Amino acid sequence: MKNTPPARLEWLPAENAEASALTGYARSHWEAAADHLVNSAWKFSSPAGATLDLPGAASGNGRHSDGLEGFARSFLLAAFRVAGAGGQDPHGWLPKYARGLAAGTASAGSMLPDGSAAEPWPAIGSHYSGGQPLVESASIALALRMTRPWLWDKLPVQVQEQAAGWLRSALDAVPAPNNWHLFGYAVAGFLESAGFKDEATSQARWRAETLLDSWYQGQGWYSDGEGRAYDYYNGWALHFYPALDAWLAERENPRASRLKDHLDAFKHWFSTDGSPVYFGRSMTYRWTAGTAIAVGELSDSTSIPPGQARTILSSMLKYFLEHEAVNEQGLLVRGWHGESASAVQDYSGPASPLWAAKAFSCLLIPADAPFWTDPEIKAPAQLEDTVLAEPVPGFLLQSTCSDGIVRLHNHGSDKIRPYQESGAANADPHYSRLAYSSATAPLPMSGQGDNSTTVIWRGNRSVRRRIEPLGAGSSAGWGWAASRHIPVFAQGSPSIPGLVVDDYVIASGDAEVRLQVVGPSIYPVKVEHAGWAVPQDGSLSSSLEPLHGYAPTVELRTVPGGTVVDSCPADVPVLSAGQVQGGIFAGLARLGGAGAEATGVSGFSVDGNAVEFAFERAGQLPVRLRVDVAAQQVQEVQA
Repeated sequence: MKNTPPARLEWLPAENAEASALTGYARSHWEAAADHLVNSAWKFSSPAGATLDLPGAASGNGRHSDGLEGFARSFLLAAFRVAGAGGQDPHGWLPKYARGLAAGTASAGSMLPDGSAAEPWPAIGSHYSGGQPLVESASIALALRMTRPWLWDKLPVQVQEQAAGWLRSALDAVPAPNNWHLFGYAVAGFLESAGFKDEATSQARWRAETLLDSWYQGQGWYSDGEGRAYDYYNGWALHFYPALDAWLAERENPRASRLKDHLDAFKHWFSTDGSPVYFGRSMTYRWTAGTAIAVGELSDSTSIPPGQARTILSSMLKYFLEHEAVNEQGLLVRGWHGESASAVQDYSGPASPLWAAKAFSCLLIPADAPFWTDPEIKAPAQLEDTVLAEPVPGFLLQSTCSDGIVRLHNHGSDKIRPYQESGAANADPHYSRLAYSSATAPLPMSGQGDNSTTVIWRGNRSVRRRIEPLGAGSSAGWGWAASRHIPVFAQGSPSIPGLVVDDYVIASGDAEVRLQVVGPSIYPVKVEHAGWAVPQDGSLSSSLEPLHGYAPTVELRTVPGGTVVDSCPADVPVLSAGQVQGGIFAGLARLGGAGAEATGVSGFSVDGNAVEFAFERAGQLPVRLRVDVAAQQVQEVQA
C-alpha cells in the first residue's frame, strides 16, 4: 500500500508500507528531505556562494554571521547525503560548496579565478567576541572531512591553504565553557586528516577530551559544562562529535559504552507519533533530537534493535514534516511546529534550524545495513507503559502506550553554572518547570506557570531556578524523583530567608502523585501548584486533584497567549493553599489523550513525615508506597 504525502510535501516519495510497515518512510524519504532542504537553501546564496542568506529576522549574531551559518549547516546536511551515497552528487552541490569555500576564506578585495569577488567570512573569534563562526567551523570541517575525496582533494593548493588558515583560528579561539570545546576538536580532526597535524591540533583535541571526560557523570550523561546542564545537547553534541570523529577515522570510539548507556534510556524519550519530549534549549533543531540514536547505530554503540531505531527516527522526521516545520519555500522555520518566536533563543538565525542536519548522519549507514532493511519495530512508547528513573540528571520518564504520551519529570537540570547567580531574572521555562512532555509545551515564564510549585508572598510570585536533586528511582510499574529549590522572586525581596521547597513526583501509569514539602517560613505565604497546560481544543486532557493540604476547589485558569510554541489559548489547573507557614501538600495530576487508561490512587494519608498511598490498576494488585520526607526516600510497603 502506498500513501500520497500531503500536497505541500509533494516532493516526498509516496509512503511505502512494504519497506516500512509502521512509518511508511524508507531511506528514500530521508534522501528526499535532504535534497529538498539543501536545494531550497541554495536559492538564497550570495553571488559567489560563500553565504546562504535565508529570509527572516537576523539573530543576535548579525546577518553576516547568519549567512555563514546557512552555508555551514546546509553543507553538513549535503555532506551526509553525498557521503552516504558514496560520492554521488546528482544535484551538483560539491562544486557550489567548493566555490563558496574559496570565496569565504579568500582575503577581502581579492578575486576568484572565475572573476567573482571574494566574500570573506567573519573571523573565528572567542565566544565572548563574535564567537558564532567558531560554531560553524565545526560543521564546515566535518563536511569537508566526509566529502574529502570528491571536494577537498580536488581543490587548488592555494584554496586548501587559505581554507585551512581560516579553520585554524578555531584551535586558538576560546570556546564557551560547554560543548563548544568540541568545535575546535572537530576542526582539528579534519586538519589532521588532511595533513595539517601539529601541536595546535593536538592541544585542541586534548583540551576537548579532557573536559569531556571531566563532565561525564555516569549513566550515559554528560553535563553540558560545569553545573547541572542536562538536555538534548548530551546526544547531539557531547556524544555526536566523538562518535563521528572515531567513525571517520575508522577506529573504535573509546567512549562507545557511554553512548550505549545513554541510548538504553533515551529510546524512551519519543512518543508514539514520533514527537520527542519538548525540553531544553535549541528545540528549533527539531529532529536532530534523535542524533544520538543515528550515531549509535552508525558506530555500533547501541543495544536498540535496528528496526526500532529506524522507527523512532523516521517517525520523528515524519512528525515534524507533517506539523509545518518546513514552509512553502522549503526552509525549516524557527519554532517547534511552525514559526514560534518564544521557542527560540537570541542566537537562532534563519538558518539555525538546519542543525537538524545532524540526524541525517543516519545516511552514512549503508543502504544494505539492518538499520535500513530490517522490519520496523514499534517504539518503546508503543509497546508498554514505562516509568524509568535516570538518577544522574534527576529525571523520571513516564509513558503511557494507550495515548502514546511521554512525560519527563525534571528534578535535576537547571542549566546554571556554579559561578552564575540563580535569581529570578533569568528564569527559563525550558528548564524551570517540574515536568515536560511529548504532547505539550511550557507556558512562558511571565504570568501563570504550568507544572510548578509557586510561593506567593506579598503579591510576588516565586520561580524555581537552581535545582538540588534529592533522589530518583524506579521499580516495576512505578518510579519517583525529588528535588529541592529556593523560591526566588523577581520583585521585592529576592527570597525569604530559610525557605525551601521540596518537590516529589511518584508516578505509575498516567497518575502523578505530586508532593510538596514547604517551609517552614518565617512569613505567612500562599502556596500554589499548577498542573499540565493544554490547548482548549480538547485534544488533550489535564486534571489536578487535591490530596492533602490544598483547598478542595481546583481552579482552571486560562492563558490567552498559549504556550511557548502555540499562541492558541491554553488552560491549566491550579491548587491553592492560603496563608500558611509551611507543611506538606499533595495533589494528583494527570495528562492524557484519547483512549488513556486511568491509574487509581487510594488510601492517601499523612502522618508526621510519612506519606502513604496506593496505586491501583485493573487486573493488577495494588502497589502501596511510603514517602519519608525526612529521609527523602520512597519505598514500597509490603502488604
